[in-house]
Amino acid sequence: MAVALDAPSTVESAVPDRPRGSAPGAVLAAAFLALVLLAAVAPALVTGTDPLAADPFAALLGPSGAHWFGTDQLGRDVFSRTVYGARPVLVASLLGVVLATLAGVALGVVAGVSPRWLNSVIMRIIDVLLALPVLLIALILISVAGAGIPSIVIAIGVAFTPGFARIVEASVRTLRSVEYVQAARVMGSTGARTSFRHLIPNLMTEVVVLGTSAIGWAVLTATTLSFLGLGVQLPQPDWGSDLAAGANQLSTAWWLSTFPGLAITITILAANFVGDYLMTALDPRDGVRFSLSTMLTGRSRRGGLAALAARQEADVPRPEESA
Repeated sequence: MAVALDAPSTVESAVPDRPRGSAPGAVLAAAFLALVLLAAVAPALVTGTDPLAADPFAALLGPSGAHWFGTDQLGRDVFSRTVYGARPVLVASLLGVVLATLAGVALGVVAGVSPRWLNSVIMRIIDVLLALPVLLIALILISVAGAGIPSIVIAIGVAFTPGFARIVEASVRTLRSVEYVQAARVMGSTGARTSFRHLIPNLMTEVVVLGTSAIGWAVLTATTLSFLGLGVQLPQPDWGSDLAAGANQLSTAWWLSTFPGLAITITILAANFVGDYLMTALDPRDGVRFSLSTMLTGRSRRGGLAALAARQEADVPRPEESA
């Protein structure tokens, strides 16, 4: 005998609301990241001062109305250099994360669907790379490829790939045991078709969260390499290079390193804050789907992996239907 259960009138009523207190902070963090992105894409809209224009008569001036962040040893405007310095940092960080995402997802999916012996070989290599510090891997790669933005992009991509691959591989192994994936394999779906139609689409939520969370670490890695002289070279503006240039004058000209350091710190915190919020809003285990209203109001909607699984199961033909 079938037992009827009272279902909630709406799906949203079955899912508890997320804490509303985190939404304003996520909006502020996203707004700051948007401002940094604007500075990287169109710095002339933020400041009209040339970051390379030197004025020896205005050297080492403190913050004022004429120079918001003061001037450096050559009289260059620190605010302008901070604004223009966002471009190389974001280019290296974002491209590095994109490279790590593509390589990590591909490697994780291949390892997840491979036979046990091949999976063991791939994952043991990934475990060895995970045991090495990210900065050490980046330094080794840059020592071979040379300094510069392209080398930093490659270094970040290679150093971050094992982390993506490890998480994706674990998710793929979990998804392979789901009924609709097993049904697709029984119906004769090839490994490639199953991966592209059922596995990879259901990993997108997790990949977005991982990529957003990795941006902050990528910014830290890129600026650290520039601080060590392996990135953008002076006199070109860059947060890491400018931070290193003013490190020896903190007692006499504190603003030289303070403002580039604040830009690095706040950008990392904002990226991590948004990543943590998305991790909650997009958590597939809770069946929660992110939307613009989710971030603005703190409310959550049913969806994510659970909804995708239901839709995918509906797409798989039943044996009696195919007969």
